[in-house]
Amino acid sequence: MIRRIFMVAAVLILAGSLGMADAADLKVIKTQKAKDVSISLLSESGQWKPGKNDFIVAFTSANDNSPLDAGKVTLNTSMAMPGMAPMIAGATLTPDTTPGRYRGAVSFPDGGDRQVTVSWDGPAGKGSTKFTVPVR
Repeated sequence: MIRRIFMVAAVLILAGSLGMADAADLKVIKTQKAKDVSISLLSESGQWKPGKNDFIVAFTSANDNSPLDAGKVTLNTSMAMPGMAPMIAGATLTPDTTPGRYRGAVSFPDGGDRQVTVSWDGPAGKGSTKFTVPVR
Protein backbone atom coordinates (compact mmCIF):
# COMPACT_ATOMS: atom_id res chain seq x y z
CA MET A 1 0.00 0.00 0.00
CA ILE A 2 2.79 2.45 0.91
CA ARG A 3 4.60 1.57 -2.29
CA ARG A 4 1.43 2.32 -4.31
CA ILE A 5 1.01 5.71 -2.58
CA PHE A 6 4.67 6.52 -3.28
CA MET A 7 4.26 5.59 -6.97
CA VAL A 8 1.12 7.75 -7.33
CA ALA A 9 2.89 10.69 -5.65
CA ALA A 10 5.91 10.29 -7.94
CA VAL A 11 3.71 10.23 -11.05
CA LEU A 12 1.83 13.36 -9.92
CA ILE A 13 5.08 15.23 -9.22
CA LEU A 14 6.48 14.21 -12.59
CA ALA A 15 3.28 15.21 -14.41
CA GLY A 16 3.31 18.60 -12.68
CA SER A 17 6.91 19.20 -13.69
CA LEU A 18 6.06 18.62 -17.36
CA GLY A 19 3.55 21.49 -17.41
CA MET A 20 4.17 25.12 -18.27
CA ALA A 21 6.68 27.27 -16.44
CA ASP A 22 5.80 29.32 -13.38
CA ALA A 23 4.13 32.69 -13.96
CA ALA A 24 7.46 34.48 -13.38
CA ASP A 25 9.01 32.49 -16.26
CA LEU A 26 6.28 33.28 -18.80
CA LYS A 27 6.75 35.94 -21.46
CA VAL A 28 4.08 38.19 -22.92
CA ILE A 29 2.95 37.35 -26.45
CA LYS A 30 0.41 40.19 -26.56
CA THR A 31 -1.57 42.37 -24.14
CA GLN A 32 -4.84 44.04 -25.10
CA LYS A 33 -7.08 46.35 -23.06
CA ALA A 34 -10.87 46.22 -23.37
CA LYS A 35 -12.63 48.78 -21.15
CA ASP A 36 -11.51 48.01 -17.55
CA VAL A 37 -10.03 44.59 -18.43
CA SER A 38 -6.48 43.80 -19.53
CA ILE A 39 -6.07 40.50 -21.40
CA SER A 40 -2.58 39.03 -21.80
CA LEU A 41 -1.42 36.02 -23.80
CA LEU A 42 1.63 34.43 -22.16
CA SER A 43 3.93 31.54 -23.04
CA GLU A 44 7.37 30.20 -22.22
CA SER A 45 8.83 31.52 -25.49
CA GLY A 46 6.77 34.71 -25.78
CA GLN A 47 5.57 33.77 -29.27
CA TRP A 48 3.40 31.33 -31.21
CA LYS A 49 4.98 28.99 -33.74
CA PRO A 50 3.70 26.48 -36.29
CA GLY A 51 2.63 23.30 -34.50
CA LYS A 52 1.19 22.94 -31.00
CA ASN A 53 1.35 25.96 -28.68
CA ASP A 54 0.63 25.94 -24.94
CA PHE A 55 -0.21 29.33 -23.48
CA ILE A 56 -1.99 31.24 -20.71
CA VAL A 57 -4.73 33.85 -21.10
CA ALA A 58 -4.58 36.17 -18.07
CA PHE A 59 -7.34 38.62 -17.14
CA THR A 60 -6.47 41.52 -14.84
CA SER A 61 -8.02 44.84 -13.88
CA ALA A 62 -6.71 47.62 -16.11
CA ASN A 63 -6.93 49.91 -13.07
CA ASP A 64 -4.94 48.04 -10.40
CA ASN A 65 -3.63 44.88 -12.17
CA SER A 66 -5.55 42.56 -9.79
CA PRO A 67 -6.71 39.19 -11.22
CA LEU A 68 -10.26 39.05 -12.62
CA ASP A 69 -12.52 35.99 -12.82
CA ALA A 70 -13.59 36.04 -16.47
CA GLY A 71 -15.86 32.99 -16.14
CA LYS A 72 -16.38 31.22 -19.47
CA VAL A 73 -13.54 32.16 -21.84
CA THR A 74 -13.08 31.33 -25.52
CA LEU A 75 -10.18 32.05 -27.87
CA ASN A 76 -10.44 31.66 -31.64
CA THR A 77 -8.01 32.55 -34.41
CA SER A 78 -8.37 33.14 -38.12
CA MET A 79 -5.98 33.94 -40.95
CA ALA A 80 -7.08 35.47 -44.24
CA MET A 81 -6.16 33.38 -47.26
CA PRO A 82 -6.30 35.16 -50.65
CA GLY A 83 -8.87 33.46 -52.88
CA MET A 84 -9.81 30.97 -50.15
CA ALA A 85 -11.88 30.76 -46.99
CA PRO A 86 -10.02 31.97 -43.87
CA MET A 87 -8.00 29.42 -41.93
CA ILE A 88 -9.71 29.07 -38.51
CA ALA A 89 -8.34 27.49 -35.32
CA GLY A 90 -9.99 27.41 -31.90
CA ALA A 91 -8.12 26.93 -28.65
CA THR A 92 -9.02 24.61 -25.82
CA LEU A 93 -9.09 26.61 -22.56
CA THR A 94 -9.35 25.45 -18.94
CA PRO A 95 -9.23 27.53 -15.75
CA ASP A 96 -5.80 27.57 -14.12
CA THR A 97 -5.22 27.24 -10.37
CA THR A 98 -4.26 30.94 -10.31
CA PRO A 99 -7.30 33.27 -10.31
CA GLY A 100 -7.87 35.10 -13.59
CA ARG A 101 -5.71 32.69 -15.61
CA TYR A 102 -6.77 30.13 -18.19
CA ARG A 103 -4.49 27.49 -19.73
CA GLY A 104 -4.82 27.02 -23.46
CA ALA A 105 -3.51 25.01 -26.37
CA VAL A 106 -3.82 25.72 -30.08
CA SER A 107 -2.17 24.27 -33.20
CA PHE A 108 -1.22 26.04 -36.42
CA PRO A 109 -0.22 24.25 -39.63
CA ASP A 110 1.99 27.14 -40.76
CA GLY A 111 3.18 30.66 -40.00
CA GLY A 112 1.44 33.97 -40.65
CA ASP A 113 -0.48 36.67 -38.82
CA ARG A 114 -3.54 35.40 -36.94
CA GLN A 115 -6.55 37.53 -35.98
CA VAL A 116 -7.28 36.47 -32.38
CA THR A 117 -10.69 36.89 -30.74
CA VAL A 118 -10.95 36.44 -26.97
CA SER A 119 -14.45 36.43 -25.44
CA TRP A 120 -15.49 36.12 -21.80
CA ASP A 121 -18.66 36.00 -19.73
CA GLY A 122 -18.45 35.85 -15.95
CA PRO A 123 -18.09 37.84 -12.71
CA ALA A 124 -15.70 40.29 -14.44
CA GLY A 125 -18.46 41.09 -16.92
CA LYS A 126 -19.06 40.12 -20.53
CA GLY A 127 -16.92 41.21 -23.43
CA SER A 128 -14.62 40.39 -26.29
CA THR A 129 -11.59 41.85 -27.99
CA LYS A 130 -9.64 41.24 -31.20
CA PHE A 131 -5.95 41.62 -31.93
CA THR A 132 -3.27 40.24 -34.25
CA VAL A 133 -0.61 37.73 -33.19
CA PRO A 134 2.16 36.57 -35.55
CA VAL A 135 2.93 32.85 -35.83
CA ARG A 136 6.66 32.53 -36.61
